[in-house]
Amino acid sequence: MCLTSVPRHVLTAAPSRRGMDEPDATRQRNGARMHGLFADTGRLTVALTLSDSCLTVQRISCASPPEHLDLRDCLGSRAHRGEREEQGAQLCVYFYAYRRRWMASGPVRQRDERRFRLALGTEESDEDASLREAERWACAINTARRLEHKHGVLISEVRRPSGVMVLVNPQSGRGQAVALYNGHVQRILTEADIPHTLFITERQNHARDLVRSADLTQWDALVILSGDGLLFEVVNGLMERQDWETAIQTPLGILPGGSGNALAASVHHYTRAPPVWGEDLLTSCGFLLCKGVVSKLDLISIRLSSGARLFSFLSLAWGFVADVDIESEQFRQIGALRFILSTLLRLASFRIYQGKLAFLPAENKGGSVSASFSPADSRLPDHLLAPLEQPVPRDWTLVEEREFVLVLAMFQSHLGEDMLAAPDARADDGLIHLFYVTAGISRAALLRLFRAMQSGTHLDCGCAHLVYRRARAMRLEPLSASGMMTVDGERVEYGPVQAQVHRGAARLISA
Repeated sequence: MCLTSVPRHVLTAAPSRRGMDEPDATRQRNGARMHGLFADTGRLTVALTLSDSCLTVQRISCASPPEHLDLRDCLGSRAHRGEREEQGAQLCVYFYAYRRRWMASGPVRQRDERRFRLALGTEESDEDASLREAERWACAINTARRLEHKHGVLISEVRRPSGVMVLVNPQSGRGQAVALYNGHVQRILTEADIPHTLFITERQNHARDLVRSADLTQWDALVILSGDGLLFEVVNGLMERQDWETAIQTPLGILPGGSGNALAASVHHYTRAPPVWGEDLLTSCGFLLCKGVVSKLDLISIRLSSGARLFSFLSLAWGFVADVDIESEQFRQIGALRFILSTLLRLASFRIYQGKLAFLPAENKGGSVSASFSPADSRLPDHLLAPLEQPVPRDWTLVEEREFVLVLAMFQSHLGEDMLAAPDARADDGLIHLFYVTAGISRAALLRLFRAMQSGTHLDCGCAHLVYRRARAMRLEPLSASGMMTVDGERVEYGPVQAQVHRGAARLISA
């Protein structure tokens, strides 16, 4: 299902800003770009001064100190004619600054809409002049707020600025994704003046089919409002195209609309802001999306025993984590709580898995392997991997243990919205953050690990059964007759599997 759209805007790619910087005094003293008199919503006269760093609001009729609104928190500005009973044009400026809120663990971005009225007279010609002046202010504010990114790359320089495709899975999470679009996402995209077209998926792999055949020259970015599974479809759909090298460079955006929301939580984590959840996470990711800063994203090539090849951005799991993920599907209607319930149920019926694990340590650059993979599959050649039927290269590390509770390979920081599995991971660090838990751990100790993972302190627990390694490639060969494996939270065929990182192969709208 396709629904259209709102006006045009250009996204920007640039160096990031830490999420909670205060306006600095030097920036505030920069020369004014514009100055003028307006009336605020209380009909008090205010003087607006626009500099390269902030919009200063000074009330004329009282002795209150000026208010400095940081343009780095500004999402956009628009001008329009005033209401019938009011003369003059309206200037609207939208800020999403960090503020403390009751019951929140730390500052969160909160919407702050500022409206100012500019009146020049009562004649129709004066009304037109008022609107032109308000439009001049809106244009100046939108230009000034992008000066922070003056060393970056405009997406319009590498893509035609014709809009954003927003893909929504109406079944994700508790089925609230469409409501989140109507209640939050549409408004924030409109405030940022970003044109977009909404596509509501109707079946599994619908998004995969859409992006595989879409004319990508029509789109500046592909934005996913869902859980991580829909982005998994999109990434693999792009990699299945004949023009995959160009297609995979299409900037990808993520807005949390599912149960896990691991990549969205990771994107927020990379801003170094305090953790947030739920609608606060949606606001944070929406703000970052509209700022349009594009960074690189690692893709991980996953090769299965059947010969199938998948491309992953998040995780590969076997054992306890995969069991919890798949078995929690039956509790989907309770949202993210399904993972907690499934974890407790799985702890009650503990399983041990037998298998072999090997990896190429990150510090070992390794040499290329003359792998006899299909010549037709030239997409991102896996030069570090030998075919699964052959032994791993000699410079790989073979794990001595053969009995595991879980093996988890992380490619981003978060395993779920509230699971900080790999605190030091970054979207393009070129690493597999490999965790495994060996047999012998008690149920209580495993539960403590997962509770500590919520704050990213599980590696500080001193658990002898938890091992963490950094790798560039890995191979896992289950020996147990049955079990489950997941890639990016999606169930895949059970059997031997291996993976290699392709650093920065894709692009992510991030911090």
